[in-house]
Amino acid sequence: MYIPAHFEESRPEALHDLIAQNPFGTLVTHGEHGLDANHIPFLLLPEEGKLGVLHAHVARANPVWKDVANGDEVLVIFRAGDAYISPTWYPSKHEAHRQVPTWNYRVAHTHGRIT
Repeated sequence: MYIPAHFEESRPEALHDLIAQNPFGTLVTHGEHGLDANHIPFLLLPEEGKLGVLHAHVARANPVWKDVANGDEVLVIFRAGDAYISPTWYPSKHEAHRQVPTWNYRVAHTHGRIT
């Protein structure tokens, strides 16, 4: 994911806080049947492992648990909100007319191995 340096957040406690407040994540896997995304709630245990451990479960009817192998690499995305930012909101827009619209958002991408 592209992150401009001035927006990057790397403090584990800040990322843990975002996850704890927004525990409904998107589990992205690449299993036997290709890419898949499942939206499920997670519990973060920050004291486990080097950077914390995510715990979750899926229904037996969900094929994801059969499609990925123990130890496969996965990505979990947590979203904490987003908003459109109009260029007219910048005071300098009215002076220099050089601002462009943007989209502000808060997300955490977590990488690890599934068990």
